[in-house]
Parts: sequence; C-alpha cells; structure tokens
Amino acid sequence: LDLYTVDLATVIDKYVGETEKNLERIFSEAAGINGVLLFDEADAIFGKRSEVRDAHDRYANVESAYLLQRMETFDGLAVLATNLRANLDDAFTRRLDLVIDFPLPDTAQRRALWDRCLAPILPGTTDLDLDFCAESFELSGGNIRSVAVTAAYLSADSGRPVTMANLIHAIQREYQKLGRLTLASEFGPYVSLLV
Repeated sequence: LDLYTVDLATVIDKYVGETEKNLERIFSEAAGINGVLLFDEADAIFGKRSEVRDAHDRYANVESAYLLQRMETFDGLAVLATNLRANLDDAFTRRLDLVIDFPLPDTAQRRALWDRCLAPILPGTTDLDLDFCAESFELSGGNIRSVAVTAAYLSADSGRPVTMANLIHAIQREYQKLGRLTLASEFGPYVSLLV
C-alpha cells in the first residue's frame, strides 16, 4: 500500500475550526485511495484533552472530539507514531486496534545498527571497536545514527577517516543531549579519550 505522511505543519491552524477542516480534507482524500495515513509525532494532534478553563481549552477539546468521531468513521488504515504514548488521549488509545512498543535494541541489534550507520558510507580506521560500542552503550537506533553523524563531522573536520576517538566524543555529546551521566566505567578502555 502507498504511505501518505500527514504533514502536521499543513494541518494545524491557529484559527478556530481550520484544523478540523484540514483534517476532514485529509480523511476525505484518504477514503478514495487504497493507502495508509501516517501521523508522525501523533501526540501533537491526538493529545490529551484538558480541563476547560477558558475558550481556548474548549476549542482544543472540540478538536479532539472531532478527531475521535472522524477516526471512528474512517475505514482506512491509519498509523499513529509517537515517542510520547502517555500523551495520547485515552479515548484515542481505546480506539486503536493495535499498539506496538519498540523497545531499545539489544546488543546484536545495536551492532547491526552501528554497521548500518557507519560501515557502508564512511571511511573508517581499523581501530573502530563497534562490538564494544554495541555492548557498552544502550542507545536507540536514532541515537546511534546521531552519534554516527556527529562522528562523521568530527572526522571531516580533522580531514581523516572516522576514528574510535571520534566515536567516543560523539557518544559523549549524545549522552549530554540525553541528559545522561558520562560514567567512566561505561567507556572502559576508551575512558582516556573523553574530553
């Protein structure tokens, strides 16, 4: 089936009622095709309803109520993707046929991700210890990709292939972005490469 990604920037509107009109247009178009609607970062639009304290809250809840009704009558296939499932309204969650959680990859999966992100496109030195990276750093696929990109920039800046020092610095930066502590014990024999 064809996949149609819903661009939230073109859907959400600050004017009352316009978001619902945009969504109606999307659902109507999707009814005539044999495809899948993908709502990425779905928590932005399928978020929890709030207690009504003013007119803004009331209209936000009207938007959620419209979506609940529209999803109920939609015969097609819709995929809601989010990293913040707890932010989805429970009423939406009850209407979902299937909820799939993607756990952090295990060591073997992380090793495959390191290979996929680094090996085929980046020149690397022979000192890259990807087995160590896979075993020592419990990172998601997105984090591993981010580390690979950062390491590539560091190596490009030095004009040399990607080194283990580039990877360690990139992992340290990713830990900082994640708000995780950089523990010397995790970096094992490469602790001396930390900055």
